[in-house]
Amino acid sequence: MKKFFLNNARKAALTGIFSVLLVIGSCLPSFAVGDIYKFIDENGVVHFTNVPANPSYQYRLFIKDYTSRKPLRLSSYSPDVYDDMITEASRRHGIAFSLLKAVIKVESDFNPRAVSRAGALGLMQIMPVNAKAFGMRDPFDPRENILTGTQYFRELLERFNGKLHLALAAYNAGPTVVDRYNSIPPIKETEDYVEMVMKYFNLFKKKD
Repeated sequence: MKKFFLNNARKAALTGIFSVLLVIGSCLPSFAVGDIYKFIDENGVVHFTNVPANPSYQYRLFIKDYTSRKPLRLSSYSPDVYDDMITEASRRHGIAFSLLKAVIKVESDFNPRAVSRAGALGLMQIMPVNAKAFGMRDPFDPRENILTGTQYFRELLERFNGKLHLALAAYNAGPTVVDRYNSIPPIKETEDYVEMVMKYFNLFKKKD
């Protein structure tokens, strides 16, 4: 009888640990790595994916995965590794260093190989359409990604007359959505995004 209770207690403990791990895993950022494919459906809507699961769709390779070039070192995820590149982008495009660092923190958590479910790429999570428009050769190259993302953000700031909250909302939800509302759109993801970037912006400013 004693052995029975010990076994049950052990099972309960393992079940509890497993449940906690599931909760933690569900809260982590969801990034993947791989080639990015494009498919245009019968309505002219463009779809991007890193997993072309449906063989009936005529997916075409849009951006090649460059992540296999070198093994990623854990030190690359340090928040200070890219400071020199952020400083260069800040000076070139006139965007505050702390703001750029905050955007990178929220977008990719300093993972240079991050790919979102929507297909956004690299440190500043640049969408493939923007990567192509800005002529990016390697979206997973940290320096190129930061310079391109900063240039795009500079354009958004100018478009929205220097209104930081609107530019941030446009970076997350797209400028046409912000134009439609002429304010931060009532989208929880975008509202949370702007709030988080501003939180880290203020935090990094104190460390400068």
